Amino acid sequence: MRSKSTLYILIFLLWTTGESIAQCAMCRATVENNINTGETSVGAGLNYGILYLFMAPYLLAMVIGYLWYRNYKKQKSQKTKVQHL
Repeated sequence: MRSKSTLYILIFLLWTTGESIAQCAMCRATVENNINTGETSVGAGLNYGILYLFMAPYLLAMVIGYLWYRNYKKQKSQKTKVQHL
């Protein structure tokens, strides 16, 4: 069961990698175009977007880790209750 879910996660990550790499050229072209026309506000917005994309996987990992920890503690407390009976 565990190896099956790991395989699904790995396939999902490999599947989405190509789409994220393709966006780099689009962002660069947008920034270069806006700098050439004298507009600099897009660069600041792009920086916030980069920070958002940078933090999203870490936040997701923290949420998954917390849920895993909470589930582990719940299972452990249930086992100790059964042993005391």
